[in-house]
Amino acid sequence: MERRSFLSTAALAVAAVASTSSLHAIGFEPVPSGGKHEVPALPYDFAALEPHIDAQTMQIHHDKHHAAYVAGLNKAEDELAKARASGDFSIVQHWSRQAAFHGGGHWLHSMFWKVMAPAGKGGGGEPTGMVASAINDSFGSFDAFKKQFSAAAGSVEGSGWALLHFRHDDQRLIILQAENQQKGSSWGTTPILGIDVWEHAYYLKYQNKRPDYIAAWWNVVNWSQVEANLNSMYKK
Repeated sequence: MERRSFLSTAALAVAAVASTSSLHAIGFEPVPSGGKHEVPALPYDFAALEPHIDAQTMQIHHDKHHAAYVAGLNKAEDELAKARASGDFSIVQHWSRQAAFHGGGHWLHSMFWKVMAPAGKGGGGEPTGMVASAINDSFGSFDAFKKQFSAAAGSVEGSGWALLHFRHDDQRLIILQAENQQKGSSWGTTPILGIDVWEHAYYLKYQNKRPDYIAAWWNVVNWSQVEANLNSMYKK
């Protein structure tokens, strides 16, 4: 209890707390004027995460896959707007599902780019400060957390993500899987760290060796960004 109380007190003192600023801190940019979602720029060069994640994978992942999710989200929202205008909701189920799938892809990728950094230049190592305390409080130790998170990432069935969530009601951290980018979602939680384990995230370099990709990914985790994400979860 004492550590959790400390975390809350410390966070209350420093966090930017409006919901919009919280989403921005995690990586999700406000929709620009005109109402269309856009792919955020990478905060580093395509080759910056070498040798752990190769430049070609990063370029295809960001410029093709993320861009496709943004296009899909904009299309789904356009179609839902047309349905409201016409009063014809005969295929609302389809476009609602498309909005969830592509919206999840956009949100998670926007976070994903920011929670990585070049090894030795902000990426890798172990967390300190509030994140280290929260991990110890929620999982017992960083080693226990890392093993559970890696196991969750390795065992995602098919395509999806392993995600470290902040659970708002008790201010603890939990690890969840997401199939695709929206199935298995949990209400009342917000991801602050995630690894994409769709094959497009690693197959060019690692082929079917997902565990090797996961092990390499720890070398580029940007713990400073995860700290900022955690800070943004607390309310004044």
